Amino acid sequence: MLTVHHLGKSQSERIVWLCEELQIPYELKRYARDAKTMLAPPDYKALHRIGTAPIITDGDVVLAESGAVVEYIIAKYGNGRLTLRADDPDFAQFLYWFHFANGTLQATMGRLMILNRLKLADDNPILTAIRARLDLAFNLVDARTREAEYLAGNEFTSADIMIGFSLTTMRYFQPYDLVRCPNIIKYLARIAGRPAYRRAMEKGDPGMALLLT
Repeated sequence: MLTVHHLGKSQSERIVWLCEELQIPYELKRYARDAKTMLAPPDYKALHRIGTAPIITDGDVVLAESGAVVEYIIAKYGNGRLTLRADDPDFAQFLYWFHFANGTLQATMGRLMILNRLKLADDNPILTAIRARLDLAFNLVDARTREAEYLAGNEFTSADIMIGFSLTTMRYFQPYDLVRCPNIIKYLARIAGRPAYRRAMEKGDPGMALLLT
């Protein structure tokens, strides 16, 4: 049985959402963050050497890393859904945005979050550079969501699942005002209208306000 080990307010929400979109059988085990440190509890960290979310188990398989987990589940259980074939005209866009989610957007938000905790001067050159890089990343997403309904084109794919956390729940950890990104707000309204997304968030983080604007 595929088991999704979900740490509250974490990137593992992607995996719950993926399973709901695919409508495959899975077991959901929820873990609460430590109230003081806001880190994963010991029983979650014991699941995998990296100790970070997401983590799945599937028989003897124990797998971490969002992108790897998403690709594993789609390859094993997806039957060709939520991905694009290499001969699809939008294949390159799909690949780019699938990897942009964690390779650029999430990574930049994480760096800025850490820098903000250091209480650096507002004009610190490193801080300024990271803020500019984050603005550029959001600008790219806003431009893409102006020209296409979903990241890979007109078809919803796992690239949208990958980026969803960074545009929403990650802003609990690193706030970002989406007022300057009207197309992202419209895109998130389309995401919010997906029944699988709503089911996933209710199951994984019941009661959590969704940062969709």
